[in-house]
Amino acid sequence: MTIFNCILLCLIFCLAPAGVLWICRKVTLLGKIGPVLLLYILGVILGNIGIRPEGMGTIQDVLSSAMVPLAIPMMLFGCTFRLRETRQQLKALLTGITAVAFAVVIGYLIFGRNIEEGTKIGGMLTGVYTGGTINLAALKTMLGVRNETYILLNSYDMLVSFLYLTFLLTIGVRLFRKFLPFKGDYEISETAESELNAESGQEGDYRKIFTREGLKNAGKLLGITLGICAVSGGVALLCPESAFMVVFILMLTTLGIGCSFIKPIHNLPHSYDIGMYFIYIFCIVVASMADLTSLDLAGGLNLMGYLLFAVFGSLCIQALLARIFKIDADTMIIASVTFINSPPFVPMMAAAMKNRNVLVTGLTLGIIGYAVGNYLGFLMSELLKLL
Repeated sequence: MTIFNCILLCLIFCLAPAGVLWICRKVTLLGKIGPVLLLYILGVILGNIGIRPEGMGTIQDVLSSAMVPLAIPMMLFGCTFRLRETRQQLKALLTGITAVAFAVVIGYLIFGRNIEEGTKIGGMLTGVYTGGTINLAALKTMLGVRNETYILLNSYDMLVSFLYLTFLLTIGVRLFRKFLPFKGDYEISETAESELNAESGQEGDYRKIFTREGLKNAGKLLGITLGICAVSGGVALLCPESAFMVVFILMLTTLGIGCSFIKPIHNLPHSYDIGMYFIYIFCIVVASMADLTSLDLAGGLNLMGYLLFAVFGSLCIQALLARIFKIDADTMIIASVTFINSPPFVPMMAAAMKNRNVLVTGLTLGIIGYAVGNYLGFLMSELLKLL
């Protein structure tokens, strides 16, 4: 592979997310679909059109291996952990995580045993349904999941998550408000609204990064992140080779959380946006590595059943636990949405419920989910091996 082709391929992978983000801003319909799904589609097309330059696999391996370690710390730097608010919503947090764990275990016993890499898939489902896409990507790397399995899982996850959200928006909210305590509508306070604007985790304006000040801050973030990667890699090298990636990712997560408590690092702008951009690159690269001819369609049916059970089963279990522990309907719903769909969907669901006072609750739980998702996913994959 010539140097020119190598550079061209790297530019395509690294700049494609920028093009997709721009299109999503200009075209409303594509914006609703979202950049992640569009990048997966684009990546699958690039990888299966029959044009694969020599050495393309090497570039894919390097980029896919590098993006997640760079993204994890950056996406955690700006997180705010408020102990007072976390304590107030502790019951919602514990019931939500417990519901996901039980649903994943029961779903594994019904569907997962018939799926190749079933224990690893159970771990990834636990991570993504307590955290988000970043946890799914990290666990894919930690557990050594095949690219084809990852693509199929992520595609089905988007479909099932859409069905779940549709259910809540149509009849789910009214149903749970009859089943659980309901306090009525609320007005959002000015403080909560400012916290929402600061922490919603929705896509930011990437153009602000390409200013003199923005580039300066981006350089600082990259330097700190590379330092964290170096320390994490050094610690992981002290462990057995088989445990290297697990220790590496968990160290990245731990150090990223630790840095979020250091004000000069926490206050650096655009850390989440830059980290998310690395995840976008990861999405298109991994999608381009998928071989559609090798997809296991029979296993795919079991996988779809597993996801449906994990999502809707956890929702039912969480509702039962909420009734037992007297958690109100709106708190239960926003906690479930945070875990299943991730924090960017919290504002939309809060508006649909006409109870914007649950915004900060949802976002706080989402931040905790991002932080613990890698740990829970790895522990779940190990637990399922014993069943």
